[in-house]
Amino acid sequence: MRNETRGTVELTLAMVFSGTLGVFVVESGASPFEVVFFRCLFGAVALGAYSLARGFFTGHGFTARKLGLAALGGVFIVFNWVFLFEAYEATSISLATVVYHTQPFFLVLLGAVFLRERISAGKLGWLALAFAGLVLVSGVGPGDTASLAGLGFALAAAVLYALATFVTKRITGVRPHLIALVQVLAGLPLLLPFVGFGGVSGLGTGWFWLLGLGLIHTGLMYVLMYAAYAKLPTAKIAVLAFTYPAVAMGVDWAVYGHHIGLVQALGVPLIVLASLKVTLAARTPAAAPAPRTAARGPEAASPAATRAA
Repeated sequence: MRNETRGTVELTLAMVFSGTLGVFVVESGASPFEVVFFRCLFGAVALGAYSLARGFFTGHGFTARKLGLAALGGVFIVFNWVFLFEAYEATSISLATVVYHTQPFFLVLLGAVFLRERISAGKLGWLALAFAGLVLVSGVGPGDTASLAGLGFALAAAVLYALATFVTKRITGVRPHLIALVQVLAGLPLLLPFVGFGGVSGLGTGWFWLLGLGLIHTGLMYVLMYAAYAKLPTAKIAVLAFTYPAVAMGVDWAVYGHHIGLVQALGVPLIVLASLKVTLAARTPAAAPAPRTAARGPEAASPAATRAA
């Protein structure tokens, strides 16, 4: 199998796994804080075992500054998951996932605020188009407080993910697997006070869903993504990323019977197109976040490279 073909298969599989995330969260029966805690716990085991087997801890490249940045990124990542999972409960997996994919626009705004990067007229146009799509997709009436809350949670998750990306892009010379490992480890003490162990002890089959979130959606999914990044051009990575919301919407309809209305459906391509344009514009070859672990030294990968949850 050609290198690029293999990378395409790996990234597509990773995005398909990501699209099933919502079902695992809902079916676990645990609260969002508890779901994220156990995702971090089981994910740390999976990523730690993989990194140990591959010898990534030798010459890891961490300094005190890089470790601190990774931990800070972990704070943003884990609370991003909490808000996203809250959005699943308040609205639907489909709506939350589409709104969540406004992340690139918040990253652009962060660059403008903190790095004084100029926002071109073209980017402003795409931002306006995405906002129009967001208004259509929300389909929220003035009295629909539950959906309004879900929309707010999803937007908060997108902002936090953009912050995690912004911080993680400052880290170089460290394999992305190790950065991800530090991030999930940082989540354990943060979320421990919110876990009711008495309640989760009675989850029954919910434990299998939680285990899947850690092993599949955190361990296997990230390993597949990072392997694919080394084989694929930036444009293909950006396009394949949208397998995730497509699968999420299909799974939400197939499992729970949730589907967006006609007006909402008109907003989806606006967000997707605008997000794709902004994402591709931001990824010049010199700044592409894909970790080339196969032939080069370890690099940090931006978690927004595919915007997987």
